[in-house]
Parts: sequence; C-alpha cells; structure tokens
Amino acid sequence: MEFNWTYQEQTPLLVRTFLKHQGISKKLLAKIKFQGGKILVNRAEQNVLFSLKAHDIVTVVIPDEAPHETLLADDVPIDIVFEDEHLLVINKPAGIASIPAQYHPRGTMANRVKAYYVAQGYANQVVHVVTRLDRDTSGLMLFAKHGFAHSKLDQSLQQKQFVKKYQALVSGEVASLRDHGTISLPIGRDLSSLLKRQVIETGQKAETEYWLEKRNQRCALVDIQLHTGRTHQIRVHFSAIDCPLLGDDLYGGAMDQGIDRQALHCYSLSFPHPFDAKRLSFELPLAEDMADIAKKR
Repeated sequence: MEFNWTYQEQTPLLVRTFLKHQGISKKLLAKIKFQGGKILVNRAEQNVLFSLKAHDIVTVVIPDEAPHETLLADDVPIDIVFEDEHLLVINKPAGIASIPAQYHPRGTMANRVKAYYVAQGYANQVVHVVTRLDRDTSGLMLFAKHGFAHSKLDQSLQQKQFVKKYQALVSGEVASLRDHGTISLPIGRDLSSLLKRQVIETGQKAETEYWLEKRNQRCALVDIQLHTGRTHQIRVHFSAIDCPLLGDDLYGGAMDQGIDRQALHCYSLSFPHPFDAKRLSFELPLAEDMADIAKKR
C-alpha cells in the first residue's frame, strides 16, 4: 500500500521526523525497512536521515500484512455499514463476541471479518479491531483494514476525537431519571468476580451522560454518550442509580420483559477519517428486540 505527501515547509527536515508527523511509528518504520517496504523522495529511494526541502514528494510503500494463522475464519455474512480501502464499519448482532478468547477461538466478529477479507482476496488480511462491543451489546463496530490506519485511529481515540452513542432500556427506579443527566461515579473491579465491575471510591474516574427519550411504568429508553471508556461502564452506572439495564442479570436488570441480553445498542459512531480528516458519522436504528419493547406502552 502506497501513501504520498508533499513537504510544504521551507526549513529542511529529516524524513524520519516528517514521517513521525504523519503518524508513522518506529514500529511501522522498522516494518517498512525490514519487510519489503520503501521510502521514496521524488520517486528515488532514500533512508530516514535524508533531508527534505520544500515541495519534495515523500512516498511510503508499506508491505502487505500476511494473515495471522491463529485467527480462524468463520464464513458467516457480516452486515457492512461502510467500507473503503482503510476502514470497515459493521453492525454487530447481539450474542456475538468481538474477539476470540483462549478457550473460544471462533464464533466472533473478528473471525467473520477474517473470512470476509479472505473471500474478497484482500492483500492485507490482518483483522484490526478499533472499537469493541460486549458480547450482548449490538451495534456499530469499527475495524481498520491495515496497521497504519489502526495506528492513526488509535491516536484519534486517545485525543478523544471519537463520539460513540448508545441507546439502552433501563428498569427499576425509572421515575427518578431526569430529562438530561450525568452519572459521575468511579468504577473498579469487583473482587468477588473475575468479570464484574462496581462503583468504588478507589476506582477510575467514569462519566456517563444521558438523555431520557421515553418511559413508562416498567422501563425507560435513554440515549447515552460516554465521556470515559471503563469496562461495563453503562451497565455499572445505571445499576448504581437503581436503573439497571433490562436483561442484564449480572447487574440486577429485569429478566421478565422479553429480552435476555443487556438492552444496549451502539447506534451512533463519529470520528475523523485517518487520512483525509473528513468527519465520518454513522447511525443505526434501534435493534429490533429493543425496538419491540420500546414500542409497548
């Protein structure tokens, strides 16, 4: 894969420094050097110590990524929301994990995406997961189609340039929910469980903003934006204010409302494209099982 930039400044600059500014890490530079890539200036091959002058054209050829043989391919269709040569956005169904685990090597979205890459004959077949969802959370997931894109998207995540929004159905003390509110409670591990998290004074800062969409006596539909990214954050926070998610038996959610998974759906994802900085925004309708409950009065 080839990338091109024009150096616009008048002051000379080392190629190494210029490429760092473009988001190319030391690890990726090593891969370019030792695995068949190239660095060109005005179409002539150069090393990273070459000094650039104004209007030089810098080209980087990044070698293709061979697939990880340990990631098995599951030939199951995926619901593609968006795709270009750098990105893949999919709609993940509930009940499917994002990535394999030691004793569960297949049956995940990563396995399905691997099979899709193989079927398409893509040169880069390493699966790069950028945004994960819990097994029983449905909605938008983002994959990078090569390592350079993954690196730049991770930088955007660290700079808080991503906006992820969720919809949830919550139960319990729904009458106490305001039209708009923020839950700011620290989250840490629950030492009684390998999986569970809890609100605890010694935990990490966590902030969840919500807007009330509708409610009845049994449940409420809320629109949610995370301002931090703690494990199980939405589930823990709403449980802590006595409004656990429907179907979330781990955190005390009602299990008699016609849904047996946490009623949580990532419906909106927005972020800058890693190579042209154009802001991309994607939205999905509410998942069908949640929509059926939300329609009831």
